[in-house]
Amino acid sequence: MLTFFKRLFVPATFLLLLAHGNQAIAQQIIIPAPPQLAASSYLLIDAATGEVLVENNANEPLPPASLTKIMSSYIFSGEVERGHINMTDMVPVSVRAWKMGGSRMFVREGTEVSVEDLLRGVIIQSGNDATVALAEYIAGSEEAFVDIMNQQAALLGMTNTQFQNSTGWPAEGHFTTAWDLSLLARALINDHPEHYEIYSEKEFTYGAPGEEPKTQSNRNKLLFRDKSVDGIKTGHTNEAGYCLVASAVRGDMRLISVVMGTRSENSRADESQKLLAHGFRYYETHKQYSLNEVLANTRVWGGQDNQLNLVVNEDVLMTIPRGAGKNVKAEITMDDTIKAPVEQFQQLGEVTLTLDGEVIARKPLVAEKAVSEAGFFARLWDSLKLFFVNLFSS
Repeated sequence: MLTFFKRLFVPATFLLLLAHGNQAIAQQIIIPAPPQLAASSYLLIDAATGEVLVENNANEPLPPASLTKIMSSYIFSGEVERGHINMTDMVPVSVRAWKMGGSRMFVREGTEVSVEDLLRGVIIQSGNDATVALAEYIAGSEEAFVDIMNQQAALLGMTNTQFQNSTGWPAEGHFTTAWDLSLLARALINDHPEHYEIYSEKEFTYGAPGEEPKTQSNRNKLLFRDKSVDGIKTGHTNEAGYCLVASAVRGDMRLISVVMGTRSENSRADESQKLLAHGFRYYETHKQYSLNEVLANTRVWGGQDNQLNLVVNEDVLMTIPRGAGKNVKAEITMDDTIKAPVEQFQQLGEVTLTLDGEVIARKPLVAEKAVSEAGFFARLWDSLKLFFVNLFSS
């Protein structure tokens, strides 16, 4: 799909024929070249479809700094939702967690902190100490937790990712890519929506027992600039530069941007904002069909029912140039002869969607319901009818 967009829209003109009385008027949809960012690697995708709208060096392995914590918090949230740990559990803070440098929640060794507070310390304050404390609580040690992280990365299809720690602290062999981070971000949003809401919180206050509480602001500057932004995570080390994975929702469209290796806090926010602005201005998430929408009806031979509806088994979503939805064309193909028995949701056809002659989606058409075989004489009679239908059609 990215190749298709590049060929047509970088820059390009898309023509739509709009009804206007008895005349057809050509309306131009102009999409400029995507922004060129001052970053080592960047990517913009539609969160609903996974379509890539802008990319540069998206598969280059790079140090992720604290973007690593997206994976850590993904696992933490999963443990809570599966009931393995509870938000009210009190987690002991080890010396190792307490001594962590870099960004911190300022937990104190020998105290106990709730999972809920630590989770906010990881997500909002980017606390290395909070991350290690939770990693040790879940897996017994940070090393064991890192093994879980790498296994989870493999399950998500993050094929160019390898973690050496839970925090993103600089380490040889600790790397990921913008593309892999986009996969992780989509999983985080889709799999843990309740916990994802924490990513939009702008500040968090925590104080260890006997100490003055400290309020720290979320380092994602886009949360303060753009109301449509609701996450996700910043990162910074000297090796990685300034990084940001951001997500925003406007109308029916959610976009995810990944920017790695910029020169400053402001730069990572500015460059991310350029990507999001481009995506929302020129593209849309178009729903062509809804789950279980009937697209065709077909004859069933030898069944207790002789007619069957064919439906789509999921919402059919596409990322297309804004305003081009009315120009999407659909072509339906079905199996030539459908005989009972038919199982519910059995694939019996396909719908192909095209835009300006280019295929943009293919989706299966499935049986709306099961159809059992008819009795012997009814099947025999249908067999005779089918014989003559085939005879005369040939």
